[in-house]
Amino acid sequence: MSGIHDFFSGSSVDMKALCEYLDGLPQRKRIDEVTSLSAKEQSRLWDAAHGFRKVTLDDIVPPGTAPLKQVIHHGRNSMPIFTRFQKRFCKPDDPARKNELWGYNHQDLSIVTGPGYYVSKNVDDGEVVIDYREIPPRKPNGWPEILPNSAKLSRFIYYNMEDFLRGVSKHVTIGRATRSGRNLDNWFVLCREE
Repeated sequence: MSGIHDFFSGSSVDMKALCEYLDGLPQRKRIDEVTSLSAKEQSRLWDAAHGFRKVTLDDIVPPGTAPLKQVIHHGRNSMPIFTRFQKRFCKPDDPARKNELWGYNHQDLSIVTGPGYYVSKNVDDGEVVIDYREIPPRKPNGWPEILPNSAKLSRFIYYNMEDFLRGVSKHVTIGRATRSGRNLDNWFVLCREE
């Protein structure tokens, strides 16, 4: 294979080979490859990843990471504009909330759209949900002010949203957005920094 797009040239996506390819890349190349996927490729990857690789909160923020230490995931969504962003996650500093992660969306228009805070949890079918209907009570130093997702333009972007993640490789997940329980034609791919 000469690049990630070759995995999408046929009628199906060889998930095992794609996983091995991504796991074998150095971090910068992996991020570049993953964030070059088109909207159509992301949609196909979402379908192909169903049931392929269980993903848990430990894949999002690795075990041993200190509470409130951010872990950055570089992302690209399937929208026609403003496609690049980061999701930044951390473990809570409250042992009673050990089964969740806190996070927000970092992107160039955050000043207008709001930070899009969320709480993430494992889902029974081997996926992770990023739930914008719930916001964390605290944040790491350096993260923007916590605002409800009904504030600013967040109401039109994050309000009443849930994103679901499926596993692709050790560092890569594919997501799909839902609003009020309905699937949207909006996908995104994430690549975790080591």
